[in-house]
Amino acid sequence: MPQNRYIRQTALKEFGPESQARLKVAKILVVGLGGLGVPALQYLNAMGVGTLGLVEGDCIDIHNLQRQVLYAENEVGKSKISIALKKLQAQNSETQLQSHPTYLTTANALEIIKAYDLVLDASDNFGTRYLINDACVILNKPFIYGALHGFEGQVSVFNYNNGPTYRCLFPTMPNPEEVPNCDENGVLGIIPGIIGSFQALEAVKVMTGIGEVLAGKLLVYNGLTQHTMKIGLHKVVRAEQITELQDSYELSQCSTIPEIAAKAFAVLSNSAQIIDVREGHEYELKHLIPSVHIPLVELKANLGKLDFTKPIYFICQSGKRSLRAAAIALEYYPKSVIFSVEGGMQKLLQYDVATT
Repeated sequence: MPQNRYIRQTALKEFGPESQARLKVAKILVVGLGGLGVPALQYLNAMGVGTLGLVEGDCIDIHNLQRQVLYAENEVGKSKISIALKKLQAQNSETQLQSHPTYLTTANALEIIKAYDLVLDASDNFGTRYLINDACVILNKPFIYGALHGFEGQVSVFNYNNGPTYRCLFPTMPNPEEVPNCDENGVLGIIPGIIGSFQALEAVKVMTGIGEVLAGKLLVYNGLTQHTMKIGLHKVVRAEQITELQDSYELSQCSTIPEIAAKAFAVLSNSAQIIDVREGHEYELKHLIPSVHIPLVELKANLGKLDFTKPIYFICQSGKRSLRAAAIALEYYPKSVIFSVEGGMQKLLQYDVATT
């Protein structure tokens, strides 16, 4: 490979050949190959990070393409990690790419993370973030945090140089009804690219020692106004006192709710009692035939309209709100047969189901 590949960054006196050499021996793990992970990986790979680990168990869906710009239309349905590996290798053949085709779990987190210098959290759910935090505290590894909501994003660096951890900012996991996600609330396609790039920049700074790392600070970015602000974070000593992982990082109120796989549900969907708990605009766009529309916020007031002598299947866009709906119904009718459709409409539409 030509020696001048990285000349545009080694020419910077604040960076230089010394920082490039540090990148070459750096080992960075990226958890999640979605909206945040894609831009972060592409830039880290292009800039010459020696070893990149990829953790992902999902496949490409059509709705990913609006923001996950590494993937193409003809790759829908294929493994994200297999496609990413091919394209990243073509981008920079010098990088050592380590593939972990799985989701991060309590069973594998410590084993996977211990081989890397730093973790870049590009996940999209609270459970994985808390798992990454706790594993990094146990292993004394820094991690780069990124999160999205609508037109906004957040970035910080946790567990770095004795600084605050994620639990210093958010001590405990939220309740299911408090959890927003881009599947249900939306995200403007370019915002993950901006936040993922911020995360990559912080990873480079941590690995090379240049600049001021976002440790002890939360950067909040608003894409509509191009406004950024930094919020100071305080270290909480008890948040560091983690010596082992929890048994589970599932949202507590949803962990015992029965779920039915989308593929299995597709077989019986034309004759089942289906309650769609999405918002009105989502339901009108596309819904199952037959299904009854009761938005989640109106469910308690309308439980009397349901036939609890028959199985009830709750569905939403991605499977999160339906879990909460099932929990509400079981609270009032604990002996009923109630399911949440796993993966929601996003998964179900992969199969032959009747919609309007």
